[in-house]
Amino acid sequence: MSEELSLAATSLGHLASFHAMASRCEVLMRTADRELAYAMAHQVLQETRRIEKKYSRFNHTSLLSGLNANAGDWQNIDVETSALLVFSKQCFDLSDGMFDITAGPILKLWNFGSDANMPTSASIERALKHVGFGKLSIEASRLYLPLDMSLDFGGIAKEYACDRAASLLTLHYPHIPALVNLGGDIACASVAEKPWQVGIEDPSELNNATGTISLTGGGLATSGHTRRYLLNKGKRYGHILNLNTGYPVEGAPLSVTVKAANCLVAGMLSTIAMLKGVNAQAFMASQDIDFHICR
Repeated sequence: MSEELSLAATSLGHLASFHAMASRCEVLMRTADRELAYAMAHQVLQETRRIEKKYSRFNHTSLLSGLNANAGDWQNIDVETSALLVFSKQCFDLSDGMFDITAGPILKLWNFGSDANMPTSASIERALKHVGFGKLSIEASRLYLPLDMSLDFGGIAKEYACDRAASLLTLHYPHIPALVNLGGDIACASVAEKPWQVGIEDPSELNNATGTISLTGGGLATSGHTRRYLLNKGKRYGHILNLNTGYPVEGAPLSVTVKAANCLVAGMLSTIAMLKGVNAQAFMASQDIDFHICR
C-alpha cells in the first residue's frame, strides 16, 4: 500500500485519505472489498496529483507556470487547457468580470495569516493594470497571454479535479457509490441509492456542522473566508478579492455552500456569490439551485 494513501474500514465500506492541493482529501466508498477500495482511491489520488502537477502556479515546472513564463508570445495549448479556458470565460461573464483567472498579479500582493501585511495602494494600482480576462486572445489550440500578465486556475482546479476523479470512478466502477472530497469540494461517483449526508461547517464554530445536505449525485462546493483572512488595525479582510478595487470584497458572507450538477459549477456559483458581497443572497436566489449562506 502506498505510504501517501491511508485506508480504513467503516460501517459503510472504506474511507481513504491523502494530501493534495494543499488540502486533506478523502474518498468514501461503499464496498467491503479492501483491495477494490484501495484501487478506487489510488485512481482518485493519481488523477488529483496529475491535475495539481499540471496546473499549480506554485509548481515551477507545471504547464501553467510555463504559460505564465512565456507571456508575450502565442503559445500552443492542449484540449484540456482549452476547455478550462472556455469555462473560465463563463465564470468571467457570469460574474460581470469579478471571477477572473488573470488575477495573478493582484493575488501575489495579498497574504493572509497572523503575520500578513496590507499591500500598498500604489502596488495594487500597478497590479490591476495587468489584470483582465478580456485582454487574452484564445483560439482552439493557441493562447496569447500579454506580457506581465499571468493565469491562476486556483479558483477552479480543485473542483475540476474532484469532478474528473468522480467521473473516472463512475466509468470504471459504475455499481459502487463513492464520494470524492478534496478539501471540502465534493463530487459523487455513481448514483447513491442511500444519500450521502454532508455537513456544512459552522463559521462561528469551525469543525462543527451547522446543518447537512443530502447528496445522491452531482457536486457540492463551499466558498468562504472563515479560515483565510487578514486583520489590520482591528478590521478583518477576507481573502476573496474585488478586482474592481484590488481589495477584499466588502459585505461578503462568511461562507456560501452550493449543490449543483457537478462540483465545478457549484464552485463557480459559490465563488461568484461571495464576490457579490451584500448581494450574495439575491444572486443565489436567481440561480434556482440549492444553497446555504452563513453570515
